[in-house]
Amino acid sequence: MINRIFKSCIVGSFWIVSSFGISVVGTGTVLAQQSSYGNQDVISDILVQGNQRIEVETVKSYIFVRKGDLYDEKQVDRSLKSLFNTGLFSDVKIGRSGQTLVIEVAENPIINRIVFEGNKYKKDDKLYEEIQLRPRIVFSRSKVRADVSRILDVYRKGGRFAASVEPKVIQLDQNRVNLVFEVTEGPKSSIGKINFMGNKIYNNDDLRAVIRSRESRWWRFLTSDDTYDADRTAYDKQLLRDFYRSQGYADFRITSAVTELAPNKEDFFINMTVEEGELYHFGEIKVESQIPDLKSEVLQLLVFTRKGKLYNSELIDQTVEYLTDVAGLKGYAFVNVRPRISRDRENKAVNITYIVNKAPRVYVERVQINGNVRTHDRVIRREMRLIEGDSYNSSKMKRSEIRIKGLGFFKEVEINQVEGSTNDKTILEVTVEEQATGELSVGAGYSSQENLLFDFSIRERNLLGRGQDLRLGTRISGRRKEVDIGFTEPYLMGRQVVAGVDVYFRDNSFREANYEEVSLGMGLRTAFPLTEYIVMSSRYNLRRDKIDIPTSLLGATRSPFVTTNIGTFVTSSVGYGISYNTLDNRQKPNRGQNIVFNQDFAGIGGNVKYLRSQATYNYFVPVYGRWIFGVKAEGGHIMGLGRDVRINDRFFLGNPRIRGFEQAGIGPRDDVTRDALGGNVFYKGTLELYIPLGSGARELGIEASAFVDAGALFNVDLPNTLVNTTGLTHTVVGDTMTPRVSAGVGFTWMSPFGPFRVDFAKAIMSNEFDKTEFFQFNIGTRF
Repeated sequence: MINRIFKSCIVGSFWIVSSFGISVVGTGTVLAQQSSYGNQDVISDILVQGNQRIEVETVKSYIFVRKGDLYDEKQVDRSLKSLFNTGLFSDVKIGRSGQTLVIEVAENPIINRIVFEGNKYKKDDKLYEEIQLRPRIVFSRSKVRADVSRILDVYRKGGRFAASVEPKVIQLDQNRVNLVFEVTEGPKSSIGKINFMGNKIYNNDDLRAVIRSRESRWWRFLTSDDTYDADRTAYDKQLLRDFYRSQGYADFRITSAVTELAPNKEDFFINMTVEEGELYHFGEIKVESQIPDLKSEVLQLLVFTRKGKLYNSELIDQTVEYLTDVAGLKGYAFVNVRPRISRDRENKAVNITYIVNKAPRVYVERVQINGNVRTHDRVIRREMRLIEGDSYNSSKMKRSEIRIKGLGFFKEVEINQVEGSTNDKTILEVTVEEQATGELSVGAGYSSQENLLFDFSIRERNLLGRGQDLRLGTRISGRRKEVDIGFTEPYLMGRQVVAGVDVYFRDNSFREANYEEVSLGMGLRTAFPLTEYIVMSSRYNLRRDKIDIPTSLLGATRSPFVTTNIGTFVTSSVGYGISYNTLDNRQKPNRGQNIVFNQDFAGIGGNVKYLRSQATYNYFVPVYGRWIFGVKAEGGHIMGLGRDVRINDRFFLGNPRIRGFEQAGIGPRDDVTRDALGGNVFYKGTLELYIPLGSGARELGIEASAFVDAGALFNVDLPNTLVNTTGLTHTVVGDTMTPRVSAGVGFTWMSPFGPFRVDFAKAIMSNEFDKTEFFQFNIGTRF
C-alpha cells in the first residue's frame, strides 16, 4: 500500500516538476508511454478521394482539421457540414485509415443546359429571368428546389395557383446534366365571389364598385382584375378604408379578410367583414405655423377642410399637400405639415390642427443628373427652371419635370430633393430612364381613307444626344405620294430659340374634289419663348403647285368650280403664331390647356395672295381617377387678297376632324358632280371622355373614348352657279353655317402591327348634301 502511494507521488512529482522545465531522473518510461499513446490520435495526413474538377487544396480549405492536429469528432462533424454547405458535392464521407484522415466526395454535376417544357402563358425568357441556376454552374438539389418555388411564385402572381413544376435531370457524360423544368400551368384562378359582411350603409354592389378586384365574368377578357392577387386584395382593403373615410366614417375598420380557394383550384372566394362606425363631421379647424413668413391666419384660408362639413380624409391629405406646396413656393423645401386629429365622439366631430413645423429657407446647392447615357447633360439642364444658387421653389421644380418629360427622350423622369451639405441647402436629383429616340420603319397597311398604303421613314429625335431632330420620310398610297426632309435645332447657337428647315414633294389625288395636286416646296421656321408658357413662332414657305384633272375624268362631267383652278401656282408666304401651353404631357395629356393662334400672309412674290387665320383650343381635366375629360375647339378663316381663294388653299372638313362624316364630307358641294369645293370659314368642337379599360387593356395598349363632334364649313369664294362647256348648269349647295353634329365611341390599339384606330360615329345633325360614314378605321404595320 505504502509502495503504491510512493509510486503515485513519484509520477505526480514528474508532472509538477516538468511543468517548470526541470528534469527528474527515473521518469523516462512514463514519458515514453505517454508519448506513444498521444501519437495514435494525431492526424498525420489528409487524403481526398473522388474529386474530378475540384482541386484537393480547395476541398481542404473547407474543413476545420489540419495535418498534425489531434483527431476531434466535433471538428470532423463541422467539416462534414461545411463541405455539404458548399453545394459542390452530392455526397461526403469522412473517416480514418490509421492516422490518415480520408475524405470521400461525390461532386455535383455541371449544368449543360436548362429547358422549360409545357409553359404557354409564360415565355422561356420570363421564367429564365426568375431562376438562379445557369448553364456551366454546379447542379444542386437545394438550388433546384428554390428555383421551382420561384417559378411557382411567378404563376401565382399571374393567378395560376394550380400550376405545378417538376424538375427532371438528364445525365450526360463528363459528369454533366441537362435540367428540364416540366411545367403544368393549369387554369387561371379567378375570383368567383366577393362577399361583404357587417355593412349596413352601403350594399355589396356599392362596395364591389369601390375595390379593384372584380368577380369573374366573360366580358372581362381584356382585364386581369378578376384574377386573384394577394397584393391586390391588400390594396382593396386600403381602397375600402379610403372610401368610407371619405364619406364621413372616421372609425371604419376591416375586422377580417378571408380568402378561400375552391377545391378545383380555379375559383377564389373573398370574404371581408367590416365595421362601418358612426358618421362624423369636421369640428374645429386650426393652423399653427412655426415659420414667420407663413402666417397662420393666411394659411387658415387655404385649407380644404371646413367646420360642419362631412368628414373626408381625402380633404385632409389635399390640405397637407397644398400647405406643403405653398411653403415650397416660399423656398421651404423640407417643411413638415402634420395634422393633429382629435375625435369628439360625443358630438361626432373631428377636430384638426395643422402644424407647420419650423424649417429653414432652402437654396439649390447642386443639380445632379443621373441615368442619362446618351443624352448630354446640357440638354436636360436647359429644361430646368431651377439652377445652382436659386431659392427653392416647388412650382418651378414640378415645371422642370414636365419640360423634361416633354422632350420625349425618356421613359421616366423623376426629380427628388435631397438634403445638401447644410440645412439651408438642397440637392436636386434628376433621374431619367432613356428610351429609343431613333425610328427606322417600313410600313404597309390599309386605311378607310387611303386604301392600301406603304411608307418608309427614318428619324432621330435626339441626334447624337444633342436634342436635334432629323427626319426623312416617304409615303405612297392609293391617293398620295410624299417625300419630306426636315431638321430642327431646339437651341440655336446656345440660345432658347428653335430653328428648322423642311423640304418636301407631294403628289396627291384629292378624290373628294376630283383634282390632282403636285407640290414642291421648302420652309424655314423658328420659335422662341415669351414667358414660361407662351411661345412665339414665325415661318416662311415657298411652294409651287400644279393642279390638274385626273385622266380618269377627262371624258366625264367635270365641275366648272374645280376646272377654273387648273394651272400652276407659286405661293410665297410668311406667317407667325403664338401659343399658350400648360399641358402636363404633350403626347397624352391628362391636365392643362393649349391655345394656339396662327396667321399666314401669301403675296411676297408668287401669284397667290391671301390672308389665313386659324385658332385652336384644347383643355383636359381628370374627372375621376383615370377618367379624363377633354374639350377641343378649332376655327379658321381665309380671305383672298384681290382674287378668289384657290381650291387647294381652302379648308375642308370631315373625318378625322369630325367623325361620322367622310373625309371632306361637310360643306359646299357641286350639286351635279357632288365634288367637295371647300370653304373659306370653318369651326369645329369636340367633347371627349377618355375611358380607362383596366390594367389588362393598358398593358395591351388599348384606349377608349366617347365623343361628340360638331362643326361646319361655309362661305365658299365662288359664284352661286356656273355653266360647263356642255351647257349644263352647276350650283353650289350645302354652303351653310348650320352645325353638323355626330356622336360615337373610338378605340385605339397600339398593336404589334402598328397603331390601329377604330371609330363608330353616328351623324345626328347633317345637311342633305353631306356624306356620312358610320365606321372608320386605320391600321399600319412596322417591321
